[in-house]
Amino acid sequence: MQVHSPPSRVRYQVLLFTLFLAAISYLDRVCISMAAPAIKHDLGLTDWQMSKIFSAFTLTYALFEIPSGWLADRFGPRLMLARIVIGWSILTIATGWSVGFLSLLLIRLLFGAAEAGTFPGISRVYSHWLPKPFHATAFGLAIMTGALAGGLSQPLIAKLLEISNWHLVFTIFGSLGFIWALLWLLYFRDWPQNHPQVNESELALIGNDPSEPEPDFSWKTIFQNRNIPWLCLMYFGVIYGWYFYLTWFPTYLMRNFNLDLMGTGYLSSLPLFGIALGVSLGGWTSDRWIKILGEDRGRRLPGLLGLPCAALMILMATHCEQGWSAAMMIAIAAALSAFGVASAWSVCVTIGGKQAGVISGTMNTFGNLGGATSPLVFGYLIQKGHAWNLPLYTIAVAYLISAFAWGMISLKKYRPA
Repeated sequence: MQVHSPPSRVRYQVLLFTLFLAAISYLDRVCISMAAPAIKHDLGLTDWQMSKIFSAFTLTYALFEIPSGWLADRFGPRLMLARIVIGWSILTIATGWSVGFLSLLLIRLLFGAAEAGTFPGISRVYSHWLPKPFHATAFGLAIMTGALAGGLSQPLIAKLLEISNWHLVFTIFGSLGFIWALLWLLYFRDWPQNHPQVNESELALIGNDPSEPEPDFSWKTIFQNRNIPWLCLMYFGVIYGWYFYLTWFPTYLMRNFNLDLMGTGYLSSLPLFGIALGVSLGGWTSDRWIKILGEDRGRRLPGLLGLPCAALMILMATHCEQGWSAAMMIAIAAALSAFGVASAWSVCVTIGGKQAGVISGTMNTFGNLGGATSPLVFGYLIQKGHAWNLPLYTIAVAYLISAFAWGMISLKKYRPA
């Protein structure tokens, strides 16, 4: 095989696999937000109990991110991502057949633990298979695809709930992962050097060397770079806001604006479409800005610009009197908050090196701790009889804190782990 022959294109097929993975992960996550009113009614749950159900998944998802990221680093993303998808598919189906608060809480806790490591595993795939200047674009595409899948599924779930029930909806969506896992195991290899369809030109283009020794894991590695705590704080605030869109947002529209199920389904999809637009545009922009402004400013500017504007849009939403206008303001806020997310994952690959799974898992742990906190805060405030404006103010504050954290990150002198 000649080195000067055109590069094979297996890396794009691998990228496509990760996009389908992101899509399925968001399908399974948003099921419960649209089905929440029906679940709450059928199982006799209170708002506070429902908030615990929302947070259960995110809490264990956060706690198992670092161990799952380490497993992807240690054993490779081929087996680990297949394990994750099979596990969460089983538990998605099980969610639909829970019979009460305790069974649903236990299933959601196990669900979060099973799905943990999805995006750290994807980051490991990208660190092996994609050239560095394409990392932020790839992360943007992955999260965009997940958000689009979640957004498109909201009205579909609403329609299915009208003609069927929430038990069957979870069974349908949970079954998709088994197909993905089988195809992934058959096609993917942890390193492009081990894939029979990759030629020498594509290997040279990717530029990764599997012969370098894998570093041993240590907790010191996680915090030896001053950027990591700031990345964690930044992502906590961003995902705190996102989990409102993934959990309480349909209920907010129904109760605050008296919308029916189908109207809620369509408007509930808007923030997810906003996230898809923001994260894809932000990743594409960041990869181009680093060529002009350097890696430090090129990676930080999307978050520095987007998050304060997102906070302003949230505040504007609290003054809207119509459901569609509030949904539009919140969708714009979601898009702006997502503008720096792909950059954040790219930063994890940059400073993580061969421990990209652990580093990105650390950031995502704190992000999902923010996600676990959000439904609890909203549920508590709603249960206490507060208006919806007060919970929305907490999102605006979280976004401003995240913007500050981006300002404290510096890539001028980093040390890969």
